[in-house]
Amino acid sequence: METTSSDPTLRSVATNGAADGAERTSGARVPSALEMAVTQLRRAASLLGLDAGLVKYLETPKRVLTVSIPVRMDDGRLEVFTGYRVQHSLARGPAKGGIRYHPAVTLDEVTALAMWMTWKCAVLNLPFGGGKGGVVCDPRALSPRELEQLTRRFTAEISVIIGPDRDIPAPDVYTNPQVMAWIMDTYSMQQGHPVPAVVTGKPVEVGGSLGREQATGRGCAICAEEAARRLGLDLRGARVVVQGFGNVGRYAALHLERMGARVVAVSDSRVGLLDERGLSVSELIAYKKAQGSLRGFDAASTLAPEAVLQVPCDVLVPAALEGAITADNAERIRARIVVEGANGPVTPEADEILARRGVTVIPDILANAGGVTVSYFEWVQGLQEFFWPEEQVDRELSRRMRQSFDDVWATARRLETDLRTGAMALAVSRVAEAVRLRGIYP
Repeated sequence: METTSSDPTLRSVATNGAADGAERTSGARVPSALEMAVTQLRRAASLLGLDAGLVKYLETPKRVLTVSIPVRMDDGRLEVFTGYRVQHSLARGPAKGGIRYHPAVTLDEVTALAMWMTWKCAVLNLPFGGGKGGVVCDPRALSPRELEQLTRRFTAEISVIIGPDRDIPAPDVYTNPQVMAWIMDTYSMQQGHPVPAVVTGKPVEVGGSLGREQATGRGCAICAEEAARRLGLDLRGARVVVQGFGNVGRYAALHLERMGARVVAVSDSRVGLLDERGLSVSELIAYKKAQGSLRGFDAASTLAPEAVLQVPCDVLVPAALEGAITADNAERIRARIVVEGANGPVTPEADEILARRGVTVIPDILANAGGVTVSYFEWVQGLQEFFWPEEQVDRELSRRMRQSFDDVWATARRLETDLRTGAMALAVSRVAEAVRLRGIYP
């Protein structure tokens, strides 16, 4: 998942995906993202005593759009790509969710991610429903012109369902602020006037929010801090391991380091690095920015990328793709706290194993919600055409993340369950209540 191209546009796109560094384990079957999402929903619904009809309603996406994306390649060939936009729920507001460019994108995956976005927005009490998009492509194999053409045509195809009061996309795996700027421009050209609030995660120069790039990783660090405080763990000197060194992983590592923790191991898709004395996160970030990979960083011992998951630590942040921790390797996880930087990195079977072993898992719909929270701030700023200083963004992010952690912790304790089930129960109850109040049309 790395690029060797020297082109700055391709390098930027390829190194800003939230899921950089994904590795799969062998052995036990990894359930699909959609299977995991539905399993989590049904567990929460059973705990809440929801009726079967409502559960079916919540399992089913409101709208699914599949589009073909013809692109004239640089060599004159016509290539046709497939894209998706799924709106899972609009009960609490317009859909919100990222767009990913990846060869392995599937409709099931996008549907699951849209469902998780519904719960994530509900946990943070944001006025959004869940959406997600994806294009089946390898952006590393596309020139900057081809990438722009693909993005603009995809935007034109999904413009029938997106908009600042309907569905607001954002960056995800292998998409970045430049891609969001192309989406905003294409949509604005169709409307005949600038519409900055149609997407979030844009460059600051065209209506983006300060503090957006670091938001997801910073939110992970805040959650780790809150969990550590409740568990009696001092983060100062605590051992931290981060799997995946894309946007989420590197900023989670950076903020945990600033809180006094010692980052002893990290990985990307090519290499794992280990230094018991502690790695310099700022040096790692600079090295990867220059080289496109952590491979070759000689100030640490190397190991296989997937092996970092088994390094003994206090806090483990899996910030790669879904299904990193499964029934096959959960017994070998040696962490007190697992903070899900990625979406769905712990399978339901692994969840049960970790819970039995006393490992506290902070679920993705809470842990990595910092990004969508600052996206909400960006959307509000765009609608109001009034932009906040970074200090205000950081302050509001910290307040909302800590309040939401309190809400989830209290719900889990009240229901005598784990944090994931507590977070899901809180989110599902909020969405179910919105459905009840609005009723079923007609």
